[in-house]
Amino acid sequence: MEYKDYYKIMGVDRNASDKEIKKAYRRLARQYHPDLNPDNKEAEDKFKQINEANEVLGNPEKRKKYDELGAQWKQYEQWQQAGGQSGDEPFDWSPFGFEPGASGKGRYERRTMTEDDLQDLFGESGPFSSFYYSFFGGPDSQARQYRTAYRPRKGQDVEQPVEVTLEEAFQGTTRLLQMTVAAGNTSRLEARIPAGVREGSRVRLAGRGTPGTGGGQAGDLYLVVHVLPHQQFERKKDDLHLKLGVPLTTMMLGGEVEVPMLNGRVMLKIPPETQNGKVFRLRGKGMPKLQSPQQHGDLHVEIRVMLPERLSERERQLFEELAGLRGAPSGHSGTAT
Repeated sequence: MEYKDYYKIMGVDRNASDKEIKKAYRRLARQYHPDLNPDNKEAEDKFKQINEANEVLGNPEKRKKYDELGAQWKQYEQWQQAGGQSGDEPFDWSPFGFEPGASGKGRYERRTMTEDDLQDLFGESGPFSSFYYSFFGGPDSQARQYRTAYRPRKGQDVEQPVEVTLEEAFQGTTRLLQMTVAAGNTSRLEARIPAGVREGSRVRLAGRGTPGTGGGQAGDLYLVVHVLPHQQFERKKDDLHLKLGVPLTTMMLGGEVEVPMLNGRVMLKIPPETQNGKVFRLRGKGMPKLQSPQQHGDLHVEIRVMLPERLSERERQLFEELAGLRGAPSGHSGTAT
């Protein structure tokens, strides 16, 4: 571990006053500042050494410790390597010639430095020597642990399931939520659920989660959407699928049928001789798109023939005539095998 003479680095006498040390630091910091010495590695290293020296000599308590160690630093290093007390425990300075108090057992508690100013200059990576960090504290010091423990923290996010009908998902809707606040009190919040939400969509309510700590902002509340099944429509992404019964006569002769939608009805033209299971695509008649509610998916209508029931005698005769014309056997003479 390299011993560094901070007085020599600062260019001041060991008896220099605090004012003289401060003046020397300002002069040297301006001289070797990286902004004034771009791409100059030597100036950058000198600037780091100056800041390291000023952190010690500019602090009366740290300077006193540094003066007390002096050239005994090598003995201190040997003492540590021999299995002495860890850096986080009080250190006994008596082996280095320090006169203890009346107790005869001079023990001084190790103090750590604050790293806020260092991070402003150098970020998270410390620029100082191993001697500096071992003596005055470093990246794993109690100062950093304290700052980490008490820095502002955002509150936790919370999820809340919510059910909506397909019609509500089509048009958008609201839900009235009752929330517990401080001291067990409750408050009501009206949450808007936008049109186009799908199964599993998450609606974010900023700042409605658990409170933060240390002045940190509150977490968010997420409403997790479950879209209830519909009796008529099946949804696939932003498209809707519908099975529609159409009379046999319309399937054969053609005509128009009324198609239900989630927000009204529309007329669909059926061409003559339309086959059972034919699918018609109605563009833009499906669900609104969540990010662009002015745009819609499509409605797919599958035509299913509706066979007549409770035929009259005349209707039966006509069907028999039709069967004869098409060479099909009549229903009266058919037998099962």
